[in-house]
Amino acid sequence: MDFLSKIDKSRVPQHIAIIMDGNGRWAKQKFGRNRIFGHINGVNAVRSITEASREVGVKYLTLYTFSTENWNRPSLEVQALMELLVKTVRKETKKLSENGVRLNVIGDFEKLPLNCQKQMTEALEATAHNNDLILTLALSYSSRWELTKAVKALAEDAKKGKINTDDINEALIQQYLETKDIPDPELLIRTSGEYRISNYMLWQIAYAELYFTPVFWPDFNKEEYYKAIINFQNRERRFGKTSEQLT
Repeated sequence: MDFLSKIDKSRVPQHIAIIMDGNGRWAKQKFGRNRIFGHINGVNAVRSITEASREVGVKYLTLYTFSTENWNRPSLEVQALMELLVKTVRKETKKLSENGVRLNVIGDFEKLPLNCQKQMTEALEATAHNNDLILTLALSYSSRWELTKAVKALAEDAKKGKINTDDINEALIQQYLETKDIPDPELLIRTSGEYRISNYMLWQIAYAELYFTPVFWPDFNKEEYYKAIINFQNRERRFGKTSEQLT
C-alpha cells in the first residue's frame, strides 16, 4: 500500500521525536548476531527516516540516540557505539549538508569521548547553514538530567539577581531546557513493542501524541513511518478542551 499518498501534507507534525529501540533484539532474534550488528544496521533506518521526513515536510526530527543510562551498558558495547557514531557522522555529514539538513545535539556533550566531540562539532559547523530539516541527536541525554540542569541554572540566576522568582513560569523554564530553540514534539514514536518513555523529553511531550509499534528499529522503514504519521492525522487533539469546543 502506498501510505505516502494518504498523508495530508498540510497537517504533517512539525516536530517528530523517536525512541529508536530494538537494535539488539533484532540482531539476536533474526540473525543470532551480537547487539552491535543491530546498531550498525540501525543506521540505515536513521538515513531512511531522515529522508522520509524531508519528503513529507517534517521540520524537526529528534532521535534518542544514547541516554545517560546507556553509559551503564557493557563497556565494549559503549565503545562500539561511540565508534559507530563517529564513523556515521563523518560519512553522512556531506550528504546531510547537500540535502539541507542541519545537525543539532542535545545532552551532556562534554561526557562524550573527545573524538566524538570533535567529529560532532565539525558536523554541526558544516551543516549550520541548513534549514530544511533540523535533525537533533539526543546524546548522553535524559529528561531528568536536563531538568536537574535547568533547575540548577535557574537557581543560580535567581541567586545572582538575574531573575525574580515571581517571574518563573513555563515559558521561562523552557528557556533553560536543551530544546529551548526547538518546538515541542507533536508526535512521539517508539519502536520494538516497548511501552515506555524511558526518561525522554518528559517536559516537551506533555501533549504529544504517542505511537508505539512492535517493529524493531532496523526494520522501521519509510512505510512504517508514514503509517505513524497517518495515525497521528486521524487523532483528535483537544489540549484539555472538548470536541464541541474544537468544532
